[in-house]
Amino acid sequence: MVRIAGSAVILVLGLGTLGLGMAGLSGLGRTSSASKTSDAAGARQAPSTPGTPGAESPGASREPRTSARVPDPAGERPRAACEVTGRLVPSCGAWWGVAPEIFTGRPPERALARAERRMGRPADIMHVYHRGDELFPTSAERAIARDPDGRRLLLINWKPSLEHTWEQIAHGALDERIDRLAAHIVRTFPEKFFLTVHHEPENDVREARGAGMSAADYAAMFRHVVRRLRHGGVTNAVTVMTYMGAPNWASEPWFEKLYPGDDVVDWVGMDPYVDHRVHSFDGLVNKTRPDFPRWPGFYRWMSGRFPGKPVMLAEWGVFERHDRPGFKEWFFASVREEIRDYPRIKALVYFDSPRAPPGRHPLRHHPRRPAEFRRTRPRPVPRRRRPRGPILTSTRVTGPGSVSGSSRPGSAGRAPGARPGPH
Repeated sequence: MVRIAGSAVILVLGLGTLGLGMAGLSGLGRTSSASKTSDAAGARQAPSTPGTPGAESPGASREPRTSARVPDPAGERPRAACEVTGRLVPSCGAWWGVAPEIFTGRPPERALARAERRMGRPADIMHVYHRGDELFPTSAERAIARDPDGRRLLLINWKPSLEHTWEQIAHGALDERIDRLAAHIVRTFPEKFFLTVHHEPENDVREARGAGMSAADYAAMFRHVVRRLRHGGVTNAVTVMTYMGAPNWASEPWFEKLYPGDDVVDWVGMDPYVDHRVHSFDGLVNKTRPDFPRWPGFYRWMSGRFPGKPVMLAEWGVFERHDRPGFKEWFFASVREEIRDYPRIKALVYFDSPRAPPGRHPLRHHPRRPAEFRRTRPRPVPRRRRPRGPILTSTRVTGPGSVSGSSRPGSAGRAPGARPGPH
């Protein structure tokens, strides 16, 4: 049952009253399963591909929805019903998240608190990174997700191994590791969370015979990991297939083979960045290059290729431009106006780092920046308010929780045989 308290969506459960996030639901529980460089060549407009943004795919099945009336900010008469599906898709607004202070070495809860102070508001999504045999969510991450002062969804980014090939993983080389992780999640974290498996695979692909790292091997690995987790009882993971968002990799002949399949992918994501050649939000989400003229841009491609799936900016950032000191504030301000033209984007998760290669993209480097970034957020689903009554909590851990607030493992090491490349 859902009710409204002030401007917050409140879900009433048997365990008590649970405050929900911006689009509503870090506490819904489980449902049944069924080297970063921005593109080096500009952001010109390209012709659209077939597919209508916002249209449901012909065979898409309807999901159960949690709905509530959404009051206007000033407390006037509610204007519309805002719904959230079992796959965490809000019908209005978008999730607003952050990967806080990456590469700083700070514990996750401290990094998030500092980032939220700079943003001027709580995050709806906390993006954390894990690799290898690390168990997640850690106790610190669980405390962040369940914080009674502001619950958050977790976006967990996992590279299962940097020593095994995708082919080996798909054939069961890490089944014991996956099963141990599944048991940990089932035992410690029944809440819904986003999960992406080996994000940005494009520059790790090697099509040489016997390499075990082909695009088809990636798809098989992703499928195996997700299905093995589900078999182990992890039915609360909402899966995200995360691409780089760069035209050069998307134009490779093997690119389409990366996709693991609709049955194991709930959202599609991209990780675009604003370098000196990007001048608009469309240039960010629809990057094109004159040397790859057939590529229409990622948002256009996703709208045509996956018409029934929500889109996530799983990472995005704006590099500092010392020759244009006001550009960052201008870009943040422009996002709010332009986001309405991209209705499939249902989550934006900023990659906040003062030290990320190849350039800095922290939220703050100028006194006006926090206010501009705070206003960047697209039209929101109601913000949470302190709920009354019993709520599900966990003990806050003050020590670091793996690498979530300190590093981005995907950049610290590559999978076997990986090759660097521009994107």
